[in-house]
Amino acid sequence: MKKALLAVSFGTSVPGADAAIISAEASLREACPDRDPFRAFTSRIICRKLREEGRPVPTPEEALEQILEDGYTDVVIQPTHLIPGREYEKLCSIAAGYEDKFEKLSVSTPLISSPDDLKAAAEVVISHYPPQEGKALVLMGHGTGHIANMVYPALQTAFRLMGQENVFVGTVEGWPEIEEIIEQLGKSGCRNVDLAPFMLVAGDHAVNDMAGDEPDSWKSMLEREGYTVHCSMEGIGGWKEIHDIFRRHLLEDCLD
Repeated sequence: MKKALLAVSFGTSVPGADAAIISAEASLREACPDRDPFRAFTSRIICRKLREEGRPVPTPEEALEQILEDGYTDVVIQPTHLIPGREYEKLCSIAAGYEDKFEKLSVSTPLISSPDDLKAAAEVVISHYPPQEGKALVLMGHGTGHIANMVYPALQTAFRLMGQENVFVGTVEGWPEIEEIIEQLGKSGCRNVDLAPFMLVAGDHAVNDMAGDEPDSWKSMLEREGYTVHCSMEGIGGWKEIHDIFRRHLLEDCLD
């Protein structure tokens, strides 16, 4: 029986930003060395752009077709998405269309899929950004109109329950928005801010929406409010502790 591991990410077209994805994929390969590795991106826009640039990455459908053509009969899919939102639902729907084409096909869960995952992710963040007196940590999440967006305010609640009063979680395309974060910051008394992406990669949103020089970037908005801002350009996908959560999901959901 030929076995395959398909690691599926949203994707990025920012040069160098995919290092975090590559790192996560390498960790997943180590977790199941008896399986041949494949990769795919769920963002069709990114896949199309990469193809035009001569750096093609397949969509999940294209990857599954290749896996099928190569004669694999046992496939596990591990998403590196952070929340069980629309991208994850789309992936599950695609996989469902291939269930009868393989002897075994299973899909694991995203990074934060349970309260335990939420607490674990919060602890990982604090280990990488230790609290400092008079300094706040503002995390930029992607955000979505999907109900799974509630992971972001729940993450901030997790920080509060850990006693981390100066960690704030906002989103680019969901709730809370940066304006609400700025209002909370004003009550914290902190005038120094570490700004960091709570995203797998420090891609386009981190480069432009978070740390860009445009007046509507989070960095610019915070500086206009008088904050001293330091931007971290590191996606969480490169962290070993984040890999450990994905590996646990892979082992418990698909390989147990």
